[in-house]
Amino acid sequence: MILQPLTPSEEEIMQLIWNKGQIYFRELMDIYPEPKPHQNTVSTFLKILVEKHYLTTEKQGRIYLYSPSIVLDEYKKFVLKRFLENYFDNSGSELLKVLVDEKYVKPHDFEQFSDGKPKKISAKENVEENHIQEFIKEITGEKKSKKKDKKENKKSKKKNK
Repeated sequence: MILQPLTPSEEEIMQLIWNKGQIYFRELMDIYPEPKPHQNTVSTFLKILVEKHYLTTEKQGRIYLYSPSIVLDEYKKFVLKRFLENYFDNSGSELLKVLVDEKYVKPHDFEQFSDGKPKKISAKENVEENHIQEFIKEITGEKKSKKKDKKENKKSKKKNK
């Protein structure tokens, strides 16, 4: 089934229903935050949500019990996919960069996604990392005599081979 986007008002109603699980119209009106819209407005939104296949109804006497037919996690994925398409050219890494830059995500937040094992570094990555570290030391460190630098370079080249 292809999901359709929700308006902010429809989404607000769905959030209330997702939190409650199943709900009768009267219950929905009771928990709706102030300022409450007119009950005809809420009734119309419920009808639209049924037509968009977000809700199912079960008639119980003269009243309906509304139940979500789309789970919240499925809707989150739908919204995130559209968000990435519209604003980040389908790039999760671009979104992540903004989240890190704006400090919504911190480096220690990534620990929960790792398996706790140290990352294995290939020999090629290790050599590249050593060259980078040497370059940083060279730029930031105190100046050495040129002869001493040449000796250290020869040693590191032999070591890396």
